[in-house]
Amino acid sequence: MDDTKPLALVTGASSGIGLELAKQFAEHGYDLLVSAEDDRLALVARQLQESGASVRAVQADLRDRAGVDRLIAATSGLTLDVAALNAGVGQGGAFVDTDLADDQSVIDLNVTATVRLAKPLVRAMVARDEGRLLFTSSIAATMPGPFQPIYNATKSFVQSFAEALQNELKDTGVTVTSFMPGPTDTDFFRRADMEEDTRIGAMDKDDPADVARQAFEALMKGRKKAVTGSLKTKAQGLADRVLPDGAKAALHRRQAEPGTAPGSGSGRDGQS
Repeated sequence: MDDTKPLALVTGASSGIGLELAKQFAEHGYDLLVSAEDDRLALVARQLQESGASVRAVQADLRDRAGVDRLIAATSGLTLDVAALNAGVGQGGAFVDTDLADDQSVIDLNVTATVRLAKPLVRAMVARDEGRLLFTSSIAATMPGPFQPIYNATKSFVQSFAEALQNELKDTGVTVTSFMPGPTDTDFFRRADMEEDTRIGAMDKDDPADVARQAFEALMKGRKKAVTGSLKTKAQGLADRVLPDGAKAALHRRQAEPGTAPGSGSGRDGQS
């Protein structure tokens, strides 16, 4: 790493929003510590290096304690100017049908790993009285999530956690920003088994590059929260401020319930 350049950590950096965030940091003069669980990370690291950034890649499954510990150990001796805690996963389906181990896996990555990573990173930044934290929340954090209940609940946790840290650290030199993307064109819906037979899986989605650019801009401006993506997503963010929870739950059910995608043959496509 070049001691003269700022350093950013990005988790979940092998694809989607995480990859686009890493590109933003590289394009703006940052060196990078990137992490993901899959083999694509090595290729991504080489691609990022072509932009002139020094890149260290740590392949780790953050759902496991050992993976979190491996990534924390990789930060030893480094001064992180930014930590973008982006790694996350979702799961579709009715709660009565999903496997408990799969439910727990979503919690382990979205909640437990986020907290376990944030603790030493926040302490180091507060000790220096300098640093930026970026949390990938979701528009889903604002609503109950029928047929995606664990994911929405974990993102509600992330959003509340970020806002609490904002208040705790308001008198320090550390800023905390959360950004809330809507449905984005990534591997998320395929991995959540929602791509083929749900309305939300079939609908047009936001460009992850646009989402990441807006998140980066919000971080650099020290904003506390940003709804990122298309005008449609931003409009949903505004609507969610006033809609009652029951209405938001009903809307989410229409989008996430299996068998509701156009052409799925469920007979529900015209339901209001």
